[in-house]
Amino acid sequence: MKLGMGDETSADRPIDPRPVLVVTGLVQEARIAAGPGMMVICSSSDPKQLRSLLTVFDPTSIRGVVSFGVAGGLDPSLKAGDIVVATEVTAGDARWLSGMSLREEHIARAALKKRRVVRGVLAGAEEVVVAQARKAALRMKTGAAAVDMESHIAAAYAAEYGLPFAALRVISDPAHRTLPSLAKDAIKPNGA
Repeated sequence: MKLGMGDETSADRPIDPRPVLVVTGLVQEARIAAGPGMMVICSSSDPKQLRSLLTVFDPTSIRGVVSFGVAGGLDPSLKAGDIVVATEVTAGDARWLSGMSLREEHIARAALKKRRVVRGVLAGAEEVVVAQARKAALRMKTGAAAVDMESHIAAAYAAEYGLPFAALRVISDPAHRTLPSLAKDAIKPNGA
């Protein structure tokens, strides 16, 4: 699946030739997102590493930011494989609206194989949220549909530089599932 911005084909504006920056946590996500018009950064699911990568990145070289990859489910109605398109991202007291619309045909393509697509809030976390009880508490506190470790950083970066932002995340572990403790350390430093 390739991602795109909603206003690319406007007849009254020239097409911006700069790529969209796609922020991922895993190497496999980066491979999926890579393609023409995309510049991909893989954080290896390490928020510190992502922040470091973004400090040396030139924001004038891109036309928008998309957070893409997997997320933990917080909404009990979401199943593994459901897709969440962010309406906003929250972390602590901060909130960022999704200001870049993903084109409906791209969302429809993502929904192939009868995957459900919902729009909702994404919560940002600094570490993998493994316990069912922590997921429930985060849901209660934020009202978020899902949690990931990159979207809040990507949203803050986009806001800082006045760039459009969007996020598309696939539920990997539903709200009712507690992940094994090894999930916190399973990701290698290279994002594999």
